[in-house]
Amino acid sequence: MTHTKNSVTYSLGLLAGVTMAFSASAEELTIATVNNADMITMQELAPKWEEATGNTINWVVLEENVLRQRTTTDIATGGGSFDIMFIGAYETPIWGAKGWLTALDDFADDADYDFEDIFGLVRNGLSANGSVYAVPLYSETSFTYYRTDIFEKAGIEVPTEQITYEQFAEMAAAAHDPDNGIYGTCQRGKAGWGENMAFVGPLANAFGARWFDMDWNPQLDSEEWNAAVTYYVDLVNKYGPPGASANGHNENRALFKDGKCATWVDATSAAGDVRNPETSKVADVTDFFKAPKQVTDKGTGWFWSWALAIPASSKKTDVAKDFLKWATSKEYFEMVGETKGWVAVPSGTRQSVHEDPRYLEAAPFAETIKNAILSVDPSDPTLEPVPYTGVQFVAIEEFQGIGNYVGQQIAAALAGQATVEEALANSQRFAVREMTKAGYIK
Repeated sequence: MTHTKNSVTYSLGLLAGVTMAFSASAEELTIATVNNADMITMQELAPKWEEATGNTINWVVLEENVLRQRTTTDIATGGGSFDIMFIGAYETPIWGAKGWLTALDDFADDADYDFEDIFGLVRNGLSANGSVYAVPLYSETSFTYYRTDIFEKAGIEVPTEQITYEQFAEMAAAAHDPDNGIYGTCQRGKAGWGENMAFVGPLANAFGARWFDMDWNPQLDSEEWNAAVTYYVDLVNKYGPPGASANGHNENRALFKDGKCATWVDATSAAGDVRNPETSKVADVTDFFKAPKQVTDKGTGWFWSWALAIPASSKKTDVAKDFLKWATSKEYFEMVGETKGWVAVPSGTRQSVHEDPRYLEAAPFAETIKNAILSVDPSDPTLEPVPYTGVQFVAIEEFQGIGNYVGQQIAAALAGQATVEEALANSQRFAVREMTKAGYIK
């Protein structure tokens, strides 16, 4: 396949034979990205695009919380430090509506790119006011990873239906074997709205909690939040690894792949890495079931997309769009499959990937992931009615600051530096102040 963008013409050349036909006026793109497995793969494959186009990439690779801080500050101030940002389903609609991102509606006009192949839920989650502002590398919900060998040894029955968190705690207790280096469960403890709160938010939903009532009054000191966070602190302190308050997604993924965790509730997008024998010690003894519920099953699995977007401040929009088309195309996913193994192909984004026999053979969990993602309803995430959309986040600008603060308070409770009551009382005061300042409440 050959793409033409101004004077840049190239063949994607999946594995070899890249056509060298590019403009003498080459550009350098600066890309801010997270340090996860899928983006590391993209960095390894990007030289094919550089070779084909003559352009180069300056990668700025950051830990997730730092990435969010840097990109938020840069785009809000029009700093122009980045030509492409790796952002998600929270930031994209908010920043797009503010005019901070370049619309990508013209991608729909490119028949080769096949924009309609991207799941509709994902496209909608990266849109604002009828325009698309980012294109996804992968999308995810959450489900439960478990060790089949440990469950069998401990006599734990594998659930066929969605279990409660109470039942999940019983499983973690039965599987917990710290003397042999096996912890009953590994869950996110590192503070951050996209770290510990990505797990705690859906957990709170399961316990019937909500961030705000219909009048935007914060609800963080409610009985439901107290029950959820008390459960979380007890679960992780009893059956988790030492120092859990420092562990985020990447740390827990490493622990699970190294055989240290019997269970882990986290992103479906990690399944390919965990089930890849090249990268995981437990590839052959890992399986999955739904994230638990409690008093409700609403909002118990999150929805997220990691996607590539172009800040409106970039002066290299055409070249940046060219890279985005390459990096999220059908051909890119095939390149990953051919070079890294089909189990490593990013999931939850393109229908064609989830129908590809090569992917289905390598990733037997592919249908489970697709069904789990498409079952999420961000517009109806809680037991009681709410004025917001979003499962593990609230789709308002103020949530980033509130979510980070609450994450810090809950991390402190997990580490024994505060009681659950103190953490939630502090969180409530902070949220009331922020929502009053923003004009949501008086």
